[in-house]
Amino acid sequence: MAVYTLEEKDSFIVLGIGTELKSDYTDYAGMNKEKENFWRAVEQDGRLDALKAVATNDYIFAVNEAVNHKRMYYAGVMTEASVPEEHRVIEFPKGQYLVIKGEGNTAEEMSNMLTGIAFGQVLPEARTFAYVGGPNATVEMGQRDGFVYGEMWVPVVRK
Repeated sequence: MAVYTLEEKDSFIVLGIGTELKSDYTDYAGMNKEKENFWRAVEQDGRLDALKAVATNDYIFAVNEAVNHKRMYYAGVMTEASVPEEHRVIEFPKGQYLVIKGEGNTAEEMSNMLTGIAFGQVLPEARTFAYVGGPNATVEMGQRDGFVYGEMWVPVVRK
């Protein structure tokens, strides 16, 4: 099984700008393409820079959340501020989180790898905890030795 930790986290808020994912939830290639196109758009049109300008730290969040029976995907930051663009305040609950650390050549590669490990390996094999929904995120924390590094945070409950 992949290396992971369970960590207690205080509740926190991420301000995100999002898009609805239209691909079937089992179509990983389709979802990854939608996410890639979304990131390219928010980087090119300045929306990501607007979020970074109000962030309380350097972390960039890629958040998955079900909202009104839609699979939503957000680029976000931790902040108490707001931005003029349409946005969503995403509340992460206080509690236990599955945390998986990793790195990749790009933020997208890191995010895809960590999501695959969390939902393809760790959670299906977990015996003492389970994901029961709620927002989850990959967190781009910085760059080191030419790689983007970060973590996947998934809220879990004890079985």
